[in-house]
Amino acid sequence: MSVLINGTPVGFFWTHRGLRQGDPLFPLLFLLVIEALSRLLDKAMREGRLEGFVVGSLAGTLLEVSHLLYADDALIFYGAEVVHVGYLRCVLLCFEMISSLRVNLRKSELILVRTVARLPVMAAVLGCKVSILPVSYLGLPLGASFKAKGVWDGVVERVQRRLASWKCQYLLKGGRLTMFKNVLSSIPTYFMSVHVIPVLVAHWLEKLQRDFLWGSGGDNFQYHLVDWG
Repeated sequence: MSVLINGTPVGFFWTHRGLRQGDPLFPLLFLLVIEALSRLLDKAMREGRLEGFVVGSLAGTLLEVSHLLYADDALIFYGAEVVHVGYLRCVLLCFEMISSLRVNLRKSELILVRTVARLPVMAAVLGCKVSILPVSYLGLPLGASFKAKGVWDGVVERVQRRLASWKCQYLLKGGRLTMFKNVLSSIPTYFMSVHVIPVLVAHWLEKLQRDFLWGSGGDNFQYHLVDWG
């Protein structure tokens, strides 16, 4: 490596340690390395070693998806057969050999879609734990019905924690208004990108915001001087 001084590299030195987590170069290098895993999975799918799922219409172009990558997470789709699990394990081993990175299968999950035969054998081949839908992924319930009200329980709890009644004693009405307009609006908005918010949940979130604004949370009741609109 070399250091640029006034735009010119001055001297070279050997690096003896890798990058730590949180280093600015870490995301870029991770994307470059994980591209090798993506190519290996694409090659395995083209050769018929793995089977993904097909999206698109029959009249248009069909696309077979074998994996999805987001940040430092990876979702790999394959058929529920032992032979596919074995090929996937071989792909992961090849990736470890060429990149010197070890896949932590203990933190990985084998997520089932419908009924799967010979599940204990597949879990033993991969060496990971088994989960069923719905599961939490990137803060969203993966596999849950988009109309289910239960998926919004976590959102309501987070809003309630942010709008604790004791905070009314330390914030003026202007500060309260700024808080739930600029801070709390992002909590349900992230969920609304995937799930449709039920009417009852929307009304309950509005009630929490009204009570916090006028200081009527908990046992202290205050009249709302302005209609909510």
